[in-house]
Amino acid sequence: MCGICGQFNFGNQEQVLRERVEAMARTILHRGPDDEGYHFDGNLGLGFRRLSIIDLSGGHQPMSDAAETVWVVFNGEIYNYLELRRELKAKGHQFRTHSDTEVIVHGYKEWGTDALKRFNGMFGVAIWDVQRRRLIVARDAMGIKLIYYRNSGGQLTFGSELRPVLAADSATRSVDPIALNMFLRFRYVPSPLTMYQGIRKLAPGSMLVVENGQCSEERWYDYTPKPFASPKEDAEATQELLELYRGAVKRHLLSDVPVGILLSGGLDSGLLLALMNEFGRDWPCYTVGYGDTFADDELRDAAETARLLGGKFIPVQLDQAEFERSFPKIVDSLEEPVTSSSIVPMYFVCQRARQDVKVALIGQGPDELFAGYKRHLGVHYGGVWRGLPGPLRSLLGAAVQALPRNETLKRGVQSLGTDDRLQRYHDVFSLAPLSQIDGLFQPGVLAAGNGHATVDYWRSLQPQMQHLDELGGFQMLEMRSSLPDELLMFGDKISMAHSIEVRVPYLDRTVVEYAQRLGASFKIRGRERKWLHRQVCRNYLQPQILQRKKRGFAVNVVDGWFNSSVEGALPAMLRDEQSLMYQLLDPAAVRGLLAAHQSGRADNHKLLFSLIMLEQWLRGSKSRGARA
Repeated sequence: MCGICGQFNFGNQEQVLRERVEAMARTILHRGPDDEGYHFDGNLGLGFRRLSIIDLSGGHQPMSDAAETVWVVFNGEIYNYLELRRELKAKGHQFRTHSDTEVIVHGYKEWGTDALKRFNGMFGVAIWDVQRRRLIVARDAMGIKLIYYRNSGGQLTFGSELRPVLAADSATRSVDPIALNMFLRFRYVPSPLTMYQGIRKLAPGSMLVVENGQCSEERWYDYTPKPFASPKEDAEATQELLELYRGAVKRHLLSDVPVGILLSGGLDSGLLLALMNEFGRDWPCYTVGYGDTFADDELRDAAETARLLGGKFIPVQLDQAEFERSFPKIVDSLEEPVTSSSIVPMYFVCQRARQDVKVALIGQGPDELFAGYKRHLGVHYGGVWRGLPGPLRSLLGAAVQALPRNETLKRGVQSLGTDDRLQRYHDVFSLAPLSQIDGLFQPGVLAAGNGHATVDYWRSLQPQMQHLDELGGFQMLEMRSSLPDELLMFGDKISMAHSIEVRVPYLDRTVVEYAQRLGASFKIRGRERKWLHRQVCRNYLQPQILQRKKRGFAVNVVDGWFNSSVEGALPAMLRDEQSLMYQLLDPAAVRGLLAAHQSGRADNHKLLFSLIMLEQWLRGSKSRGARA
């Protein structure tokens, strides 16, 4: 795990300044405290910071072939690099190190950009083809790693984080109103947007190709899942998924430094620990807890899981005072606002784990792949609602909308009744009706039609979901949007803030592509979610683990802190008309949200906390030259 950055003056031959690229690399020192490196070639400059994981002595970057015709800077891991190395050696390629980075160098020489399709891993990578004066900058298929960039005036500036891109240009950055609108809808900013005008992030499975004075963005990962030709028996599918899990965990454990696991009390991380035990024992297990006074505290559950499965249990205790005290630095580590309750436990568990290990596995993925969220039930059975006679649906819908609070149910009824498939998915993701979100803005801030920006982007994915059922299509959007741009984004930023590499074996390409070919019956049966995943769990986990309710990293506790903060100290940000958000938003509209929430008429705590997150982000960004 590392950090990369660079600049290419492709529109002219102006030489890239060494001091500029070095300054960019210094902003991501936390991503790579072990080593640094640079390569300059006239109008191109590459920078690199290294966190040494594999081939500790031989993995220095930028890395080239012996003839120095191809140069690479790379953040991440290629888990199938040993197989690719053997294949490339058989074709005559000579290797000088044992690093996975060198496989990228020779893979590009052999296959060009098609090499990206052969990589099973997580990566943000820049490849400089000396002879063609061609630069490739790419993000991995699942979007586990990030690439930010600015393309302006014939100059491309890029980095693993926003910091190096901002450091390359001292100009004041303005907030993008469309991105802000998306953030208030979804609690994250979807690719390719960022909160800053003029700066974008590559979508998962995409690349920038810069050659002959032109810069284009292309999708290199074009996998189109098709249902299996023959229906699968339950036992067959269970065994196949188990073998894919085993292979993925084995690959993700490859490391020359100590490895641990971020353990919750639930099924996903419990199964992950059990699978890790096939390749080692006594794994350090890091868990966040909040004390016995909280009903959703999972220290006890995680401790029991670690004991039953032979892990070394290491608890991390938090309280609300520490949450509120640490809130500004957690937001700062994110670079873009993300309103997920998981950011708090993630921050502190990574901080503790880094004292012992450089690599930690985490059980992210089965909820998205096998329908683990409540919203998946609504999507799956939404056709029943749409099949009701129009008058009856209108009558029931009006009754639901008249209920006090119950915002989740209201949104579900409203969204699942939408006929357009992509708009229906969009409405399921949204925290509130579009008219309510748009109404928070001051007049004239939003351009006409901005509400269609995300749906229009998602339409480019329609060819890839053409063979998928209703649930499968929705899950593809999760895999292309909320998973990479929310959950994986904050996982990468927060873990790397503590110089620790977090790996997600359940998002191995072999697992993802298999799951996407399965029909809804392998994911939801009756009201049971993650059906096939649970069958695999039954092969490994004791009954007391299998029977626990879903908790995550005790996020219900943190949601309660968010809620109580909205009721208590933090509303000062919302009531203060000098708050930075009010350069774009209407103070009266925001106060109306707060009043409805505090009166009990509506449950607006998620939207209100998004506004508090926004204000904290704006205050931190102001010191870095940003303005609303």
